Amino acid sequence: MEKNRCTWCGDDPLYQRYHDEEWGVPVYDDQKLFEFLVLEGAQAGLSWITILRKRDAYREAFDGFDYKKIANYSQKDEIQLLKNAGIVRNKLKVRSAIINAQMVLKIQREFGSFSNYIWSFVGGEPMLNSWEKVKGIPVSTNESERLSKDLKKRGFKFVGPTIMYAFMQAVGMVNDHTTDCFRYNECKIS
Repeated sequence: MEKNRCTWCGDDPLYQRYHDEEWGVPVYDDQKLFEFLVLEGAQAGLSWITILRKRDAYREAFDGFDYKKIANYSQKDEIQLLKNAGIVRNKLKVRSAIINAQMVLKIQREFGSFSNYIWSFVGGEPMLNSWEKVKGIPVSTNESERLSKDLKKRGFKFVGPTIMYAFMQAVGMVNDHTTDCFRYNECKIS
C-alpha cells in the first residue's frame, strides 16, 4: 500500500527514505546536529536532493562530521576539501563548516552541549504545526530568526533565518509534516 507523504519528497527513493526515516525526528546528539548544520548551509542556493546525494561524500570529506577535528582543520585541509568533487566546492561554504565547528565548541563550553543551546529556542520541546498543504509552510519563523540572529552574533556562518528553519525542520525542532502525511502523527509522538 502506498504511503501518503509530504509532497516535497516526490518519487525519488533517496528523498522518500530521508523523509520517512529522518526529517522531523528530534535530534539531540551534538555531532548529528552539526552534520545538519553543515549540510543545510551547503544547500543554500541548491536543492536538498543535491545535498542528500552528496551526503556520504560529505561524511567522508569532513571526518564523519567530527566537529572537534574539523575545528582544527588547517588551510591545507581546506584546500583539499575544495578539490573534492564529491562535495559542494564553494570556498565560503567549506570555510563556514570549519568556523562553525569552532563555534560549536564555544557553545558547548557555555551551555554544556550544542543540543542544549539549539533546543532552548523552542523551549526544549518540538513545536507541532498543523499544515494541510506544503504551500502553507513558512520559509522562516520568529524562532528561526531569533536562532539565526544569535548564531550570527556568535560568529556562525551560513545560518540565515531560512537555512535555520530548514535545519529546525530537519532535526525535529518543529514538526512540519503535513497533517495528511503518515509521518505527522509518528513525529508528533517522538
